[in-house]
Amino acid sequence: MSQKSLRTLFLWVIWTTSMLVVYLTLYQDFPIHELIASDTSHISILIIILFCFGFVASFVLTLLITLEAIAALRIEDAIRGNGLARLETSASKRLAYRFFAALKDTVDNNGRADVEALLNVELAPYHRISHSIEVIGNLLITLGLIGTVMGMTITLSGLGTSLDAIGGDQDQLLTGLRKAMSGMGTAFYTTLFGAVLGGILLRVYAQITDNGVDGLFDKLMRTCLIHCSADLQPSMDRDIRILESEIESLGKSLTRLQVAFHDTREAMQMFREEITELKTQSRQENEVLLKNILLQQQQSESLRNEARLLRRATQPWWRRLVMALGLVKPKS
Repeated sequence: MSQKSLRTLFLWVIWTTSMLVVYLTLYQDFPIHELIASDTSHISILIIILFCFGFVASFVLTLLITLEAIAALRIEDAIRGNGLARLETSASKRLAYRFFAALKDTVDNNGRADVEALLNVELAPYHRISHSIEVIGNLLITLGLIGTVMGMTITLSGLGTSLDAIGGDQDQLLTGLRKAMSGMGTAFYTTLFGAVLGGILLRVYAQITDNGVDGLFDKLMRTCLIHCSADLQPSMDRDIRILESEIESLGKSLTRLQVAFHDTREAMQMFREEITELKTQSRQENEVLLKNILLQQQQSESLRNEARLLRRATQPWWRRLVMALGLVKPKS
């Protein structure tokens, strides 16, 4: 994997690490949480929430740009020396695959592809997200200025209360001074948060993502100009390459069809063998059954003969004498 595809992520991590180091250093000297809690205008909390939203958006966009850069690198390796004809289009959600799939469809339909316009359309969502991060940074600066105005208003109100209490109620005087100090803190720290979080941190994040999107644009454009230039120009060579690609696809389909026929033939052969084996088993079973029937008949005949002899042996002597003289025909 090339390090250039991870450049945007590296820059984002380096800037985030620097931000965390500065934050931890400032946290040891200034009670930031207490300052946010003491902000009666709640502008500081709103600034922090918007900053977190922009921070998460920049992180997600950085990951998407990194994944797109990796996909662009894989596509370049796939079409190097082969062109768009050998590119396997898939149902991937990556922008790079969608771009080259659309480009291939345009070429296959003998259309004239405007690579730059198509690439700008595909990268437009990333540009909008990056621009939104920059807008959030500008919004934080504006909120900081609004917090400054509100803090100064609170300060003036507190000073007015203190002036009214001079020579009178000391508690009211102290309350007005505390209100004035709280307003000054709100004015200063909302300005600080807006300027640092919006004017510095988010703008740098927006610049990192902008550079990442531009780098991805350059990478995809370079791949098209170097490895797909022959496919983008209408010519006889392009038609020949398309025809070769179709012939190759047809050959693969025929190969799959032959494999299917071979599998079907093997299945029919196995079925024929099973039928033959079943017929043989049935014939053998019939022969065994016939033998059993003949044996049963023989046994029945033998039993009848034995019964006849037994019946003759149990007759009276005079009956046997008459039968011996032939005067009476013996019963079967």
